[in-house]
Amino acid sequence: MKVQAAVAVGAGQPFVLQTLDLDEPRDDEVLVRIAGVGVCHTDLVFREAGAIPAPAVFGHEGSGVVEKVGAKISKFAPGDRVAITFRSCGDCVRCGCGDAAYCLTMPQLNYAGMRPDGTRAFRADDGAAVGSNFFGQSSFATHALTYERNLVKIPDDLPLELMGPLGCGVQTGAGAVMRSMACEPGSSLLITGGGPVGLSAVMGAKIRRCATIIVVEPHEARRALALEFGATHVIDPAATPDLAAAVRAIIPDGVNYAFDTTGIPALHAAALASLAPKGTLGIVGVAAPDTPLPGDINTVMTFGFTIRGIIEGDSDPGVFLPGLLEYYRKGELPFDRMIRTWPFTQINEAIAAQHMGECIKVVLLMDETA
Repeated sequence: MKVQAAVAVGAGQPFVLQTLDLDEPRDDEVLVRIAGVGVCHTDLVFREAGAIPAPAVFGHEGSGVVEKVGAKISKFAPGDRVAITFRSCGDCVRCGCGDAAYCLTMPQLNYAGMRPDGTRAFRADDGAAVGSNFFGQSSFATHALTYERNLVKIPDDLPLELMGPLGCGVQTGAGAVMRSMACEPGSSLLITGGGPVGLSAVMGAKIRRCATIIVVEPHEARRALALEFGATHVIDPAATPDLAAAVRAIIPDGVNYAFDTTGIPALHAAALASLAPKGTLGIVGVAAPDTPLPGDINTVMTFGFTIRGIIEGDSDPGVFLPGLLEYYRKGELPFDRMIRTWPFTQINEAIAAQHMGECIKVVLLMDETA
């Protein structure tokens, strides 16, 4: 079938809207008509790094309506409203433990730009293959091929077009606090970065009843929203030469948990210096290649610190995302307040606005009149 897609044509180049051919779904695939798709920093990181050679279709926070299913699909049917998340195999030891985010085939299924058999789902007019299957979906397009384990049903009373960010940014931030670090009620938490992932962590921390929630963020509007979401303190790093000292002015013994969404080494070091003994630093921000872990090994050992990487909030999507939907319905996870919508055709303008701090979370709508 013919679909419109935003195609990455090279590092530093804007996305180009093109008409592509998309394969019919195979036996294990599901065709989803995309209603909305979030723009995540990871999409842009992969475009700039060239990890998937151009041309390629990215996008991994899609939501929409199932149109066709393959012969082996049993849990979804045409007409189902769904959000799409990352892909996992369901068969390896990690998936068997409920650790789908650490599936042994995670890189192959999500980051290769093709199916495991080497085929690509998109083709250009001249027949040339176009990178596909990003996070098992490539949803910067009017339609996406995805898989049963990628999908979560969305109830009829929720705004389908806004649900895509649950599949990555929201579950990453909220999950880091609620699952990965499992912050206890009454604990203290430092969050560096008040973007979509950091603000989702704030909401997760409030759900977990953390007593002290400190957010470091340069944009005033994001600091204000963090306070509305449940942060107890906010810090402007531009006005704070010694971040660790500022944190310890709030909580002298240091925080029990720190969560970095920035990938900035100086903030890693400051977060580590802000920890209380036996504290945990969780890292999701993508850093430059070969960035070392923060801290001196003897300091880490002496104070019993834990430094851990986090992928997708340690989510098992089929279990965790329905729970997040219930928190959203109850008003405890109002992530839609972060969202600004744009027509899909304005993807480059939307990314520029997000980069300038004019909005927090971009969701592209396929309905041009939205």
